[in-house]
Amino acid sequence: METKQFLFVSADAALIADVARQVHEEGHDVKYYVEAESDREIGDGFVPKTDNWEAEVDWADVVVFDDIWVGDDVGTGALAEELREQGKAVVGGTPNTDRLEEDRGYAMEILEANGVNTIDHEEFTDFEAGIRHVEEHPGPYVVKPLGEVQNVKRLVYVGEEDDGSDVVDVLRAYEKAWGHRMEGFQLQRKVEGVEVAICGFFDGERFAEPVNFNFEHKRLFPGNIGPSTGEMGTSAFWARRNELFERTLGPLEEWLADEGYVGSIDLNCIVNDTGVHPLEFTPRFGYPTITLQTESIESSVGAFFHDLAHGNDPDFEVHDGYQVGVRVVLPPFPFDDPKTYDENSRNAAIVFDSDGGDGGTTPPDGVHIEDAKCVSLRDTRTASGEPCDPRARERGQWRAAGESGMPLVVTGMGETMQEAQRQAYERVSDVRIPNLYYRDDIGDRWVAGDGDRLHAWGYLGPA
Repeated sequence: METKQFLFVSADAALIADVARQVHEEGHDVKYYVEAESDREIGDGFVPKTDNWEAEVDWADVVVFDDIWVGDDVGTGALAEELREQGKAVVGGTPNTDRLEEDRGYAMEILEANGVNTIDHEEFTDFEAGIRHVEEHPGPYVVKPLGEVQNVKRLVYVGEEDDGSDVVDVLRAYEKAWGHRMEGFQLQRKVEGVEVAICGFFDGERFAEPVNFNFEHKRLFPGNIGPSTGEMGTSAFWARRNELFERTLGPLEEWLADEGYVGSIDLNCIVNDTGVHPLEFTPRFGYPTITLQTESIESSVGAFFHDLAHGNDPDFEVHDGYQVGVRVVLPPFPFDDPKTYDENSRNAAIVFDSDGGDGGTTPPDGVHIEDAKCVSLRDTRTASGEPCDPRARERGQWRAAGESGMPLVVTGMGETMQEAQRQAYERVSDVRIPNLYYRDDIGDRWVAGDGDRLHAWGYLGPA
């Protein structure tokens, strides 16, 4: 494909820097905008920047929005819809698809209206009403906050007690600590089984094939214990439309086409021998899942997004096997503690053993930036707006950026999940950052039986 012009927009936090970097390194012209002041330096030295994305719209062949948030409000779907009405090619949602993530009750209504079965659930704006519901209908529940705090992933609570007593205790604690910010919450009946996300890329009219199936690892510590994080790592594979796809995203194809949605849409589910139970939508890129997906796209990533945005039913090639992505993090992730971050992580040097520890050359395969920048060693200032090409990297230093403590995602691929794990963790062992930590069991659930169960229940066979 000839050189195209891509405008990547982070209307809130910086999330899409690595994808912008990959497209830029393919030879396309790229400009990247970051709204959040605390994240402005993320991607510096790796990808050209702009401080006014609206002024670049006419320049761009493709505009890519990375999330549904515009500052503290949901709104990129409205921006994307407006740009499409002006004739622009956009990867992004609509107001209604944004609402799938913001309003869990609405999401369940859309699923039910399109013939997809859902888990028993109730929404509450009053804590006492929710507590009474649990006491009158005892059982284990999942508590999912609504509104602004729904992105504070550690507030999602999965009940353990059969009588729901632990859920009652949690709701009373949330009322005291978060009641002023929590607009409400959803109570879902807890269902046991295999947790799997079905992710499709939609071009405005249809789903592109193949489809991505991925397994999130949200807890901080190995063994799936500790506080919930946005994500500590993901394992995945690509496949054609199968039974699992046709019972989840497949029925939404007409609704998404009516909306004119373009981009990645993910439906996380619990699957068991009795059925498929949807949990929640991600009507945007998932992080770090998109890094794993673009790493495993063996054809041009830029061509893929260009065709997607123009409704051209992308014809793309993917790795025929399994993929593992590991998020490498720094203190105080997943918590917000500026003092701890300043003392332990801010501007931390990122180096690689394979480079002799100098950190200045192109990193090993499979290493992707998240909250990182490339600093010039000549003047110790960030090279904002100047691409850090391989020759520049020989003169530069990778460093942690932003304030979230998520500098890198490291990926691996293989014909089996074990091979993908082995490659990913060999690459992680090459990374040297003071105080880094990560989960060392990404992919274990598949190996331990999740894959066998999905096959035995028939979900991965032909539709």
